[in-house]
Amino acid sequence: MARVEKSTLLLLFLLLVGSIFGSLLGEIINVPFLHYGRTIGFGPTTVDLAALSLTLGLSLKLNLATIIGFILAFLLYTRL
Repeated sequence: MARVEKSTLLLLFLLLVGSIFGSLLGEIINVPFLHYGRTIGFGPTTVDLAALSLTLGLSLKLNLATIIGFILAFLLYTRL
């Protein structure tokens, strides 16, 4: 069986998917301690260059369910 070469892009993709599924699972299970968390990031910032307007922003809502999703995604990555 051929071994798949690990890449950073694959890790980032799995972490993103793991965090989404972890958050969804936390919402479905609806256990209060899974919802405890913080939101980190920065709000939308707009750069107006007359012909082009660019708006950037990033926020990450971290809670226990999301962290569990991160851990499961990382374990899946190490098993590949």
